[in-house]
Amino acid sequence: MDRRTVLRATAAGGAAAFAGSLWSGAALAAPAQPGVGPYGPLGTADARGLQLPAGFTSRIVARSRQVVAGTSYTWHDAPDGGACFAAGTGWIYVSNSEITTTGGASAIRFNADGTIASAYRILSNTNRNCAGGATPWGTWLSCEEVSRGYVYETYPQGGLAAVRRPALGRFNHEAAAADPVRQVIYLTEDETSGCFYRFRPTVWGDLSAGTLEVLVAGTATSGPVSWTRVPDPDGSPTYTRQQVSGAKKFNGGEGCWYADGTCWFTTKGDNRVWAYDAVNQRIDLAYDDSLVIGGTAPLTGVDNITGSRSGDLYVAEDGGNMEIVLITPDAVVAPFVRLTGQSSSEITGPAFSPDGSRLYFSSQRGTSGSSSGGITYEVRGPFR
Repeated sequence: MDRRTVLRATAAGGAAAFAGSLWSGAALAAPAQPGVGPYGPLGTADARGLQLPAGFTSRIVARSRQVVAGTSYTWHDAPDGGACFAAGTGWIYVSNSEITTTGGASAIRFNADGTIASAYRILSNTNRNCAGGATPWGTWLSCEEVSRGYVYETYPQGGLAAVRRPALGRFNHEAAAADPVRQVIYLTEDETSGCFYRFRPTVWGDLSAGTLEVLVAGTATSGPVSWTRVPDPDGSPTYTRQQVSGAKKFNGGEGCWYADGTCWFTTKGDNRVWAYDAVNQRIDLAYDDSLVIGGTAPLTGVDNITGSRSGDLYVAEDGGNMEIVLITPDAVVAPFVRLTGQSSSEITGPAFSPDGSRLYFSSQRGTSGSSSGGITYEVRGPFR
C-alpha cells in the first residue's frame, strides 16, 4: 500500500481530526472541580473487574503474550499509548509497547460490526515506546521515552515501513498531537524539568524537515506564551530542554490531545492538566489536584489523555485508584471507569473508535503487575 492509498483510506475519519471542543474561556477561569459526571455513579465490578456506569459494557480484545482472538498474532508486552483510525467500513486500534530495545507498536483491525479482522506489527525493535499521537493524514507517531529518543512515523494500515523522524527532536519523548489549523505537531517531554514543544513541518504532511520550537513563558501557571526555535534538535551535547533561556519547565510531561484550537497536555509530577490556547497563545490550568476544594481529589497519577465528540476529556491514571476520569467542558471532574485488582499497573492508551461509540485502553501490567500481563480493553455504551 503506497502513501497515497493510506491518505485516501484515512481521510474520512482519522483519530487526529476527531472531537470538537465545547470548552469556553469561562470554563478555564478556574481549575475543574469534583462533581456528578454525565453518566452517573460507577456500578459494581463486571466479570473483567471493571466498574462502569449503567449502560456500559466491557470486553478484552488482547492480552500480552497471547494470540489476539481470530488471528495468529501475539500481542505485545506493556501496551501503552494508542489511537484509533478509520479503515474502510471498520477501524484500527494501534498500541505502543513500552519495552526497552524490543518495543515498537502493534495494530488490531476491526470489522464494521466490531469483530476482529486481523492484528499485526507496525513498528519493531525500538526503545520504550510510551505514548505518541495520530496525524490527520492517518499515521501514528510512536515516541521513545528515553534520553535523546526518537519519534517514528508508522502506518496503521500496514504495507509501509515505519520511518524515523529526527527533525521532531531527540529528547525523552512522551506524546504528540497534531494541530491541522496551524499545521504543527505539539510534543511533551517526560522529565521533571521538561518542556513543551511544537514542530512546524516545512511541508504539512511531510515530517522529514521543519523547525522545532519550545514554549517560552514566565513561572505563572497561566498567561500569555511565545515560541522560540530550538537551535539543535539533535540534543547533543546539550539537551533540547536546556538550549533556550526562558523555556517554561513542566514536571513530567505525559499525554497530549488537540481539539478545536486547544492542545491539552498533562504533567504527572504535579497532577495537572494544562490547556494551551493556540488561538490566543496562552496557557491555563484545566485541573490541579492540589486545588480541589473540599474532599479528595478524584484524579491523581495523571497520565494519558484523549477527547470525545462531546468535548469531554478522558484522563487515564498511572496509579491513583486505577481510573479513567473525565473532565467535562463545564469543568466537572468525575470517574468514568475503575479497574479493580490491578493496583500494580497503570491505565494507558485511551482512544475512541471513529464513530465515538467505543473506547479502547490498556492496563499496562494487568493483574500480574508484570509487563507480560498487559490487557487491552474495549468499552461500549451511550457515550454522549
